[in-house]
Amino acid sequence: MSSIGTGYDLSASQFSPDGRVFQIDYAGKAIEQSGTVIGLRGKNGVVLAVEKIVRSPLYEEDAGARIYSVDKHIGIALAGLLADGRTIVKTAREEAASYRQQFKRPIPLKVLNDRLSNFIHAYTLYSAVRPFGVSCILVANDPHTGPEMYMIEPSGTSYGYFGCATGKAKQAAKTEIEKLKLQDMDIEQLISEAGKIIYQVHDELKDKLFKMELSWVCDLSENVHQMVPDEWYNKAYLAGVESKHDDDSDNEI
Repeated sequence: MSSIGTGYDLSASQFSPDGRVFQIDYAGKAIEQSGTVIGLRGKNGVVLAVEKIVRSPLYEEDAGARIYSVDKHIGIALAGLLADGRTIVKTAREEAASYRQQFKRPIPLKVLNDRLSNFIHAYTLYSAVRPFGVSCILVANDPHTGPEMYMIEPSGTSYGYFGCATGKAKQAAKTEIEKLKLQDMDIEQLISEAGKIIYQVHDELKDKLFKMELSWVCDLSENVHQMVPDEWYNKAYLAGVESKHDDDSDNEI
């Protein structure tokens, strides 16, 4: 960032001489301080997995959740500043409720993604506001079109994905996701792989305490977004612990 200190980073509405908006870059840095968030989309459902860093052992178990339901059929996972993320969740829920009231049916994920992307992008256009320090992953499983997943970045840019990652160890997580043939995997395989990836990318030296959050929307959940039942969560946990143990054994050799 050659232009830092020359005033080009004081407003979200100003470009630097090399065509960058530094406040959007800073929002990306805020996301990198958060735990890793991944989304895996298979042939019959989608799984969200979060490495929720626990800053204090005094916190309640469910404090600082990073996975929310927007509507019955849509889930969202957040990486970055949690206060900013809750504002995005509130806006997403309002958009879903407004669509349901107006059209008498649930909002399609593509429509919600477009509306939310526009909302987030608007905060990069004016000097009176700043970009959201959050990236979010939206998921759904439409009975007619199948599983869907989008990720929205702080700039308001969004893409559809089969597998995506954001947060602290996003590059390592992407490397692991790229090894998978996601389009051929069922929900049980996705759950196990999500557990493996979260535990593999977790840095025990910097963040000892963490909790893995898992949710799904699939045929087994009757296309309703919900937290993964304990039986399935335990499978992901065991797969993650075994994978982490195998990696540590290989490193010792």
